[in-house]
Amino acid sequence: MTDPGDTTAVDPREFAAQLSNTPDEQIAAGMNSEARGVVLDEIFKRMGEHLRPETARGVDAVVHWKILERPDGGHDHYELVIKDGKATVSDSPQHEPRVTFAVGAVDFLKLVTGNANGPILFTTGKLKISGDLVFAAQIAGMFRIPK
Repeated sequence: MTDPGDTTAVDPREFAAQLSNTPDEQIAAGMNSEARGVVLDEIFKRMGEHLRPETARGVDAVVHWKILERPDGGHDHYELVIKDGKATVSDSPQHEPRVTFAVGAVDFLKLVTGNANGPILFTTGKLKISGDLVFAAQIAGMFRIPK
């Protein structure tokens, strides 16, 4: 039997498929529950595993992610550092970012699972980007997005 708190048992492709069939209201309810931190921590933890090193060679950049719409009105803040073909993540940002993404929780989940298009989220105002916009457009191509 699988421990429900064991997020390592969740396959990224299955998660992406389940998310594509889940109404936004249910996703929002989940992201407004105690599961929010676990879900976000697991997604960011796995970013290092999903980095395509061949696309990140020579890249030395800091990316900040602000996941909005926390139940207390605040946001979760993660820092992704890409250097030497590797990615490391922290939930305690310490470096000046090259680019910062700010996005609601539902749209964030859809974006990182390939269920939403970043440029469309940006042009509709659901994804705010500050900093190096050219680099921001390249980031998705550095990762294997489970679909």
